[in-house]
Formats: sequence, structure tokens, C-alpha cells
Amino acid sequence: MKYLKIYVLSDSIGETGEQIAKAAIRQFDLDDYEIKRFPYHNSIGMIEPILYEAAKEENSMVVYTTVEEKTRKFIQDKAEELNVALVDVMGPPLDAMEKVLKEAPLREPGLIRRLDENYFKKVECIEFAVTYDDGKDPRGAKNADICLVGISRTSKTPLSIYLANKHFKVANIPLVPEVPVPDEVYKKDKRRVIGLIANPYKINAIREERLKTLGLSSSASYSSLDRIEEELDYSKKIMKDLGCLVIDVTNKSIEETAGIIIDHMKENFGE
Repeated sequence: MKYLKIYVLSDSIGETGEQIAKAAIRQFDLDDYEIKRFPYHNSIGMIEPILYEAAKEENSMVVYTTVEEKTRKFIQDKAEELNVALVDVMGPPLDAMEKVLKEAPLREPGLIRRLDENYFKKVECIEFAVTYDDGKDPRGAKNADICLVGISRTSKTPLSIYLANKHFKVANIPLVPEVPVPDEVYKKDKRRVIGLIANPYKINAIREERLKTLGLSSSASYSSLDRIEEELDYSKKIMKDLGCLVIDVTNKSIEETAGIIIDHMKENFGE
């Protein structure tokens, strides 16, 4: 019965090399095989014994995803000396890309892993923003990186999603005169609370358009200027009590407002 032993060397976790080895094995009628993964092997001293071990095996090969040039050359030279079958996973694509882009690769181990972590962090933040949107659960304010407060139609929701894409967990709390502000907001570090206000006429126009899309009359109190001004006065009082940063979003895009908030977070928390 045929047997194959594959050594996977990596200066990161070695998952890429292992997956490629498994994919290749599927192309053979081979049930008896072993894959040994050696993650974070980024020095000659760590790698050399593995190559000697592979050389002693009758049916063996080494798959490596190492990107650092000096270590790669050692693996190649030593494998040739020991007559070990060698598969360079990263070399050919890096060489081809370098030729096309006319730019040298970074050759930093583990970058794909970091990209994956960034992706999952972004997803986590977006899920957080959706879960704690529009005051659905005020407890979100306790765990949020940023808590947005403001009356309806001050761009809290789109701003929450935009900031989530920048890896911030954001909860947004609507300020309504008839509804008490949750205690969680008052207990929050005031530097993490951001108040949003806007010109009453702009809010009026947005609310009237919103009512139209819902098939409701624009005469509803929700869109009346008197009601909007009452809500704004109330929100400004709350924001003063909170001692938070207040941003007038009247003539600002989501990106501009987010930029102000991100700069504020960097200045106060280095985030």
C-alpha cells in the first residue's frame, strides 16, 4: 500500500500549505498519508531538523509557505542537498505578481491571517450596530466603543454602519422628549458619547420625505417644525448634561461626520 508523509513548513500558522497539500492528495487514490504541520518555523535553526527528518522518510515531501528570502533560500538549498521533494507555495505567485506590478512583495509572514481577523472584526462590528440600532436594547451603550445620541433623522443609523466598517462597535440611542434617556448612556465615558444635531428645516424635509415613502400624511406632528424644534431643544439639553461632543450634521456627509468622530477617538483613546 502506498504511503505519503507531507511536512508543512510555515512562518505563520501553516493553514494555507496544509489545505493545498490536502487538495493535491484528493487527486490520488491514496488513503494512507500523514500531514505534519510546523507553524511559526521562521528560523534556520527550527527548520533544519525538519528537513533532515523528511530526508529519512522513504516517501516524503516538504510543502512550505515561507516568504522571508533568506529562510526560503536555506530551505531550497538544503532540500536539494538532502534530495527532499519540495513544493514552494508562495514563490511562483509572488514572482509573477512582482513581475506584473513591478513592485517587490512585503514578505511579511501571516498577512493573510491578519486580513481574516480584520474581516471578522468588521462583521462583528456591523452585527453590533444592527443589534443596537435605534435604541433596540439600551444595554448596547455599555459595551459600545461609541454611543451616538440624537433625534430622529440625524443620520445615526448610516453613521453607525459606516463606523462599524472602520471597526468601531456603535450603539445609537434616539432622543425623544417623552422617553427617558437610558441610565447606560449617562454612565458611559462622556468621550465615547457623540451628540448629533441638525438644522430643523433639513430634518423637516427628511421627515416629510420619509412619511411620503410610508404613504402617510406630511401633516403628522412627526414632521412639524414646532415638534422638531422641541425635540432639538430637548436633545441639546441632554447633550449638555452628558458633556459629550456635539456635531452639527446639517451640511456634512456621513464620511465627514465619521472623520470627525474617528479623529476624536484617536485623540482621546488612540483608537
